[in-house]
Amino acid sequence: MRIAILFLALAAANAADFRVGVAKRKITPDGPIWLSGYGNRNKPSSGTVHDLWAKALAVEDAKKGRAVIVTTDLIGLPRSVSEQIAAECLKRYGLERSRLLLNSSHTHTGPLVRENLITMFDLAPEEMERIRAYASRLTETVIEAVGAAIGDLQPATLHYGKGTAGFAVNRRQFTPKGVIIGVQPDGAVDHDVPVLAVRSTDGRLRAALFGYACHNTTLTGEFYRISGDYAGFAQIEFEKEHPGAVGMFMILTGADQNPNPRSKEELAMEHGRTLASVVANVLRGEMKPVRGPVRAAYQATELAFAPHSREDFEKDLNHPTLARRRRAAEMVKAYDERQPVTKISYPVQAVRFGKDVTFVALGGEVVVGYGLRTKREFPRETTVVAGYSNDVMCYIPTAQVLKEGGYEAVDSMVYYGQPGPFAPDVEDRVMAAVRQVMKRVGRSK
Repeated sequence: MRIAILFLALAAANAADFRVGVAKRKITPDGPIWLSGYGNRNKPSSGTVHDLWAKALAVEDAKKGRAVIVTTDLIGLPRSVSEQIAAECLKRYGLERSRLLLNSSHTHTGPLVRENLITMFDLAPEEMERIRAYASRLTETVIEAVGAAIGDLQPATLHYGKGTAGFAVNRRQFTPKGVIIGVQPDGAVDHDVPVLAVRSTDGRLRAALFGYACHNTTLTGEFYRISGDYAGFAQIEFEKEHPGAVGMFMILTGADQNPNPRSKEELAMEHGRTLASVVANVLRGEMKPVRGPVRAAYQATELAFAPHSREDFEKDLNHPTLARRRRAAEMVKAYDERQPVTKISYPVQAVRFGKDVTFVALGGEVVVGYGLRTKREFPRETTVVAGYSNDVMCYIPTAQVLKEGGYEAVDSMVYYGQPGPFAPDVEDRVMAAVRQVMKRVGRSK
């Protein structure tokens, strides 16, 4: 009894730091739609395993400083969609761009979202119209979820903890013919499962935001039913175990990590249960109180591509692979218009809660080396490093991965319609931006 009274007293005292709101909105497409992530698919979706969701967590400190974290069961939000969402959230809710973090789970059994990975497919006009209509509905639904979370603000406590899950494996397998997608048992991994818990002042669990650095690809290209893959199953399992609470999955820097084993629906369910079980164990254990204030920083840096020429793409105009032909046509057109693609805009963001935990959000499909390096560079900071945030324009390799080659460094650029690969300084540019946003939220090395 004395322990319970003490917990409630501590919770009430800590609650003065925050008001927190939570909201979720269904984003499952109506009817068949082309799924994203695998170029071997040749037809639209055929049914639904479970619904897809956009979920929003709004946090306001004692001085009215806010941040909203949004998770979505999608392959990724392209810049055109995320910036429209951000512009409307500023207009409707006064939410500055730096204070809105948009993360996608990268499920490969979710719909195409406008131009994201569109190079993979040659779709009929009516199919493209269905994709555009879905993106419009999605945009408004996410905006509504942000507003609903802000409207739900009420006194709450935040606590942070961390567990581990072992089903992610490095997929960059080295062979005599180069790097392939396979299983590299001694490759770099990050098995941490960070958990941010939201409780009401009476101790009731309202939400948990949890992450993992692993591609959301248990379900491979032969699967045509809509689902959130292991991340979707993890959230479902969490919400079954904690009635009334919202489970939110944030994918971390898992671009070169795959679930292992994979390619069966029951394996996606198993990985989801494993992840949910880890989160439950963290919630039952000792967690660190999280305090205010809420600080945020956002900036767009530039990443340069390696030099290329029009001739580099001309040879692919008649390539047997559709994606290569489409990429080549776009690049040749850019050259003919005297606007060759030489760089991309790249978003980097930090949201910091007091001195207790900082979320670093990186755009694109970020390999695990960035998460590991960021945590090494800020050893006194509790840091959660997410990829697939605010824009998913291509893979983001480290300097080592770029040097080694393989899908993440070179081949994937075809499917994203980028000239690729990046210039050798890609990692230096990304990490420089990470240091800048970390400094702006009050933390330097």
